[in-house]
Amino acid sequence: MSSLALLLPKWPAPRRVRAAFTLRAGGVSDGPYASLNLGRHVGDDALAVAENRRRVISALQLPSEPLWLTQVHGTTVLEADSLPAAESALPGDTAPSADAALTRRRGRVLAVQLADCLPVLLAQRDGDAVAIAHAGWRGLAAGVLEATVAAFDVAGAELHAWLGPAIGPDHFEVGDEVRAAFCAHAAEAASAFVRNVHGRWQCNLRQLAHQRLYALGVNSIHGEPRCTFSESDAFYSFRRDGVTGRMAALIWLGDPS
Repeated sequence: MSSLALLLPKWPAPRRVRAAFTLRAGGVSDGPYASLNLGRHVGDDALAVAENRRRVISALQLPSEPLWLTQVHGTTVLEADSLPAAESALPGDTAPSADAALTRRRGRVLAVQLADCLPVLLAQRDGDAVAIAHAGWRGLAAGVLEATVAAFDVAGAELHAWLGPAIGPDHFEVGDEVRAAFCAHAAEAASAFVRNVHGRWQCNLRQLAHQRLYALGVNSIHGEPRCTFSESDAFYSFRRDGVTGRMAALIWLGDPS
């Protein structure tokens, strides 16, 4: 059995803030889902996904089952502390519909699933709250980061941000409508698009997220700039493979120290 693979964010969040990003090695799924697929909605065997999730919980010594979301590329931010703890374990098709979540409660594990989209982790500098956002281009353009930062109800300068692995600009080709959606929000977004030989655009999703966060006053922005498309051994990529698994970004609050 291969060992479970994880990335641990390197950022100046308070010590009580715990976070991780799963890679694709160390699970039991087969075929296009090999091997640590955490997505129940992608066609993989349900028992395999359950075992993969159990392994993540064990490896990270999570204090609770992660709050898995039904992600719809929108801007809804779930106030996770409004849910009873039992709802964290609901099946994927009945999980709360949202693309971001926030908690102020110790032991509540937030999660988003990914296979090219950008995971964004946020933590208050005082360690009182954490949040997570699933930032594909649709959600990012629509304002999922703005909604998530607003949910903290503190100035952006009071937050740390971490941007996880996502599809890189060399492999993320988009049409005019995507560029127009971002440029309508801010002219500086044009710098994140480069015209290619096909007359379309290579889009830098990470740069767009950085711009949005900085405009909100978040100046402590860190991350892991690896490309999910180009590293097939490490990452799932929907754009590369079509039928594929899902990784997860997770964040939670531990004991104050």
